[in-house]
Amino acid sequence: MFSVPQTRAQSLATEIERWIVERELTEGSRIATMDELREQTGLGRATISEAARLLSERGAVDVRLGRSGGLFVAQPAAVVRMRHTLLSVSQDPARVRDALAVRDALEELIDVDAALHRTDRDVRDLDAIMASMRERATSRADFLQANWELHRRIAEITPNEIARSVYLGTMAQVEGLPSRPDADTADDAAYLGTRVDVHAELVAAITAGDVPRTSRAVEAHRALTSPKGGDS
Repeated sequence: MFSVPQTRAQSLATEIERWIVERELTEGSRIATMDELREQTGLGRATISEAARLLSERGAVDVRLGRSGGLFVAQPAAVVRMRHTLLSVSQDPARVRDALAVRDALEELIDVDAALHRTDRDVRDLDAIMASMRERATSRADFLQANWELHRRIAEITPNEIARSVYLGTMAQVEGLPSRPDADTADDAAYLGTRVDVHAELVAAITAGDVPRTSRAVEAHRALTSPKGGDS
């Protein structure tokens, strides 16, 4: 994996998190309206909306509509500060490695929580994403998009807000970074087929609510997505 510049939306999301930390904003504090952000940054509505979506996914902000709406702090500043310290410079390869290490360390907690707390709706969503992943396994780029979608959806299940926030924050830092198969994964069709099978077992374990099986599936996923394996 190698570094690429952040998109404008990613940079803005990082900047807004820095505002929360530096201004010591508390949970529920108003950050800005969408129009104010346009005036302050000079960025377009689409970029600001995408930044708001990224921050909302991380659990950092609430997006409220209406004349009195805008972006509001969704978490205690200490949580945002912790994530910001870990993840604020995704252009730095060392920080990218750090983000991946944090994400990997949280993987079992997130997935076991999903097995313990999944609802019928969660099961339906995971099965649908898994079906999409199978269909898209002929293209590495399409597969990776489904892969990120699956892991985000699994993370949404946990009631542990801090773990979910930091996990999604690390994903936001590394998602979209380009990756290339190494010599051992040059045959993409075979490699992606193996990746699909590993994720299918993870989803089956979670939807069955089987904690030991989920832990074993996490270990298989970790073995496949080690630095040698390449992608996440």
